[in-house]
Amino acid sequence: MAETAKRVPSGVVCLLSALSFYELTTQSPFEVWLAIPHKHRPPKDNLLPLRIVYMSGQSLEEGIENHLIEGVNVRVYSLAKTVVDCFKFRNKVTLEVALEALRECWKERRCSMDELWHYAKICRVHNVMRLYLESLP
Repeated sequence: MAETAKRVPSGVVCLLSALSFYELTTQSPFEVWLAIPHKHRPPKDNLLPLRIVYMSGQSLEEGIENHLIEGVNVRVYSLAKTVVDCFKFRNKVTLEVALEALRECWKERRCSMDELWHYAKICRVHNVMRLYLESLP
């Protein structure tokens, strides 16, 4: 992740890589999932295994946290934003991964319903997530 942050400073670590960073998934991504602005070209770097996701507006800018990894500032989406993004990109990461992330996040009390709902509205998946959020114990 640190090497990716150096080479793609406009990118934000997202989805499976962010879930792995927060130790919230059983998945072990072999590539770094990176969100970049919608109109940017993907980085031409054959050295790093990257999986690019395009985002724009508030969906791209909200929920970014800065973490220091190996002396490098790495931008990673917050846990609540990552869980919501899994629902938004459920066709890329599968619905099972999104549900697992939501269940674990809620069970460990690592994010609140308000945070999840806030990002669900920004990412326009609140209708998709409503049933799953209502079913949480």
